[in-house]
Amino acid sequence: MPHPHHEIDVWSVEGRFQHLIYSPKGTIEGVLINTDGVPTQFVTDPHDPGVAEQLTGLRAGQTLVIEGTDPGLSSKGEPAHSVYVFERLASVDGKAPKAARASEDAAGTVVRLNYARHGAANGVVLDNGDFVHTRPDGFERLGLKVGDKVKAQGAARPLVTGTGRVIEARSVNGKPVAPAH
Repeated sequence: MPHPHHEIDVWSVEGRFQHLIYSPKGTIEGVLINTDGVPTQFVTDPHDPGVAEQLTGLRAGQTLVIEGTDPGLSSKGEPAHSVYVFERLASVDGKAPKAARASEDAAGTVVRLNYARHGAANGVVLDNGDFVHTRPDGFERLGLKVGDKVKAQGAARPLVTGTGRVIEARSVNGKPVAPAH
């Protein structure tokens, strides 16, 4: 039996950027704007690096247009102000927001290995603070070690620490990170 199609209302709200909202783990989980004297919060996915990258460059007072949806009733009670679920940043000071760069280079010397939650090495940290993420299978194929010179290409985003970037490596020293198919 087919499911009924429900349309979701997406609201477009304009206001002045006030500040980011942080999760207890230090990630960005929202943004607060002032809409004609009314605080309006947009809740983001704290695990979405693209959203964090878009929001970290904002400055207090900039005019934003943000699109969001109604989060519905919360089991925690009435909110202190208007709250929406973030869908997208539509404009900053009347202009389209800057898109994340598709690919960047990182170069430096390996100062330490990085490890996945299960303990396998999944990349390296360079002397410039960049983390080159290779995934464990890519790390094994590349054979990287402390002291190696590395040049990596891939999508980049800022680390939550504010220093360095995460490079989702496609290639390291000219070698593809993923196996050829």
